[in-house]
Amino acid sequence: MNTAPVVAVLGYPIHHSKSPKMHRYWLGQAGVSGYYVPLEIHPDNFEDALKNMPKLGFRGANVTIPHKERALEIADFVSERAQRIGAANTLYFDVDGKIHADNTDGYGFITNLKKGAPEWSAKAGPALVLGAGGAARAILDALITEETPEIYLTNRTKGRAQDLAREFDNGIEVLDWDNKNSVLSDVKTLINTTSLGMNGEGDLRLDFSQLSNVMTVTDIVYTPLETDLLKHAKRRGCTCVDGLGMLIYQGVPGFSNWFGVNPKVTDELRELLLS
Repeated sequence: MNTAPVVAVLGYPIHHSKSPKMHRYWLGQAGVSGYYVPLEIHPDNFEDALKNMPKLGFRGANVTIPHKERALEIADFVSERAQRIGAANTLYFDVDGKIHADNTDGYGFITNLKKGAPEWSAKAGPALVLGAGGAARAILDALITEETPEIYLTNRTKGRAQDLAREFDNGIEVLDWDNKNSVLSDVKTLINTTSLGMNGEGDLRLDFSQLSNVMTVTDIVYTPLETDLLKHAKRRGCTCVDGLGMLIYQGVPGFSNWFGVNPKVTDELRELLLS
């Protein structure tokens, strides 16, 4: 007897995750019998919990903060991109109970950018990445893979940006946070991966007068959907891409693998996730 596939999203805390809403929408839309559940797992229990999931009949899992690096260490097989990024967000369990780890965050980022800005090309010129957290890691890997000719990285704590650039060993130029405006007029792709610009989180201190209509600007924050950065960029004639699509598109490869159906990204889904 075939049982309906069960997948979980693992985090601590997990109540904020929009993944259950998204995957349940796709299950309903595709008429697929399956389950996608949130599981809050304390870091101390994570390894035991993850190793037992295949035995309990789970097909796979998404992994969010703070478990992404640990999931990579525990996995039996790791994709090249997850290895490069140093974290996993998507896990597949095979019939032998082995854990396969992947990272689809960079895929989600690039797919969102290409859908939102069809004319965009990484090769058009330099990119500036603001922030050096987990999301920046996946985005840097994606920009390198897409052959961005020059990448600038800046973070409020410079040492963190330097550590991250060193890991990639790819000629990423680290700038002081206060010097980021010095390259802005040359940049063709501007990416904010920080929480600055989110509701009540302070501002990026960018010289918006240097933004131009040859620039593509994206913010991975989607609360609010149109951040201050995107508002200013739109006024300057930039091509703007909001951050919600990155969340949605990173979920597509996992859903497709677990449930055997390619999910559709619709306006209805976007509205549901924003509600």
